[in-house]
Amino acid sequence: MTALVLVQVRPKAGDKLAQYSAASAPTIAAFGGEFIHRGKLHEVLAGADTAPGLGIIRFADVKAAKDWFASPEYQAIVPLRDEAADMSFILYETAG
Repeated sequence: MTALVLVQVRPKAGDKLAQYSAASAPTIAAFGGEFIHRGKLHEVLAGADTAPGLGIIRFADVKAAKDWFASPEYQAIVPLRDEAADMSFILYETAG
């Protein structure tokens, strides 16, 4: 089943975030992933507050998503990610 990685983004350094985004894109594509959403929080309609930014990445399955996240290519840019923003990565398997 398809897997989605939701990335909650709390930016710290805009220039570093742009560098991270450019560096992460090929690592995602190498595992068959694709961004299906990138956006800024507009308004919380109900419930708890959330991160100001959200990205959603689709992979063919959970294994591909986990393989991407653990890959040496992605892990090499984690220090840049940590300078750029505080991020949470949440993995979902789609239902049907």
